[in-house]
Amino acid sequence: MKKFIPVNIPSVNKKDIQSISSVLKKKWISSDGPEVELFEKKFSKKVNRKYSVAVSSGTAALEIAVKALDIKKNDEILIPNFTIISNALAVIRQNAKPVLIDCDLKTWNIKIDDLKKKISKKTKAIIITHIYSFSNDMDPILRICKKYNVKVIEDAAEVIGLKYKNKMCGSFGDISTFSFYANKQVTTGEGGMISTNKLELYNKFKSLRNLCFGKNQRFNHDDIGWNYRITNIQAALGISQLNRLEKTVKRKIYIGNYYYKRLSKNDNIYLTPPKVSYSKNIYWVVGILIKNKKVQASKIIKKLLKFGIGARPFFWPMHEQDIFKRKKIFPNKNYPNSSYLSRYGFYIPSFPDIKKKEMDYIISKINLLL
Repeated sequence: MKKFIPVNIPSVNKKDIQSISSVLKKKWISSDGPEVELFEKKFSKKVNRKYSVAVSSGTAALEIAVKALDIKKNDEILIPNFTIISNALAVIRQNAKPVLIDCDLKTWNIKIDDLKKKISKKTKAIIITHIYSFSNDMDPILRICKKYNVKVIEDAAEVIGLKYKNKMCGSFGDISTFSFYANKQVTTGEGGMISTNKLELYNKFKSLRNLCFGKNQRFNHDDIGWNYRITNIQAALGISQLNRLEKTVKRKIYIGNYYYKRLSKNDNIYLTPPKVSYSKNIYWVVGILIKNKKVQASKIIKKLLKFGIGARPFFWPMHEQDIFKRKKIFPNKNYPNSSYLSRYGFYIPSFPDIKKKEMDYIISKINLLL
């Protein structure tokens, strides 16, 4: 195949462009304007939350979430070891102590047995991140958190539109966060959302997003906040994207199942199945885990590139991040599942507009290499 196949191409259609054009014509291009509020209301309804606040990224949403819970210095917060660094950064920036949970090899989400070992009376909150494919098994997690009176931040950045036992991901716990990066099911280019059912938290979100402006004097500030606002241009795109979320999710599931049906016959690799007992597989990315530990993912990624196929490695675990090793934040190095996934896992092109012949080409090269 002559044409290069990238890992992701955002799905943008004529309605998206028209929505952005309409905002530009109205000259509502900053964060002031009707589209941001409308986006927040529509998103709340979609994920079954009372309140939502649009922010500049999924990372921004996590940082606001942790601060809004009034986490104190050295409070312990449980986070996945196998995830993007944003979870750990949100905790560290509030001078709290992140405690890592290893992942499960079947779903790649947190390992509940490890959660039981790590949670304690010192634990004040947990960030539950749904990784790549499935939701976490929320019922046992929520029972454990209730027992220890632990606040729950549900990071649903990768699974917008997915359900856990017929309930929308992003509707669990005290706070939920989302990302609208270019490779997500709903994109605003860059952007995010933070949602809750509690009015007090909602008011905190709005203040922290907007530099904590004082109520009586505009340029007198009540707290240390951020400029994490989004623009009406982004919100207009988000509304348009949200209107076809179900269609996008259906397409992503079709693509994932197409790959799974043809690649799961290869005994040298593992792909997450189309469903588990509590969740379908949304296939935000189609991940491949190499069983033969003699061949690392980095080598396969380089070989796929020579065939004109883009691929990306899995997340690098928190306990092996250079910055955290220098600062000795995670002294425990025993996270075997996270270490395995990070070295032998990679994901392949699965963007909504990918063609069947492109998938067939990718499948043929993976079977050739592995």
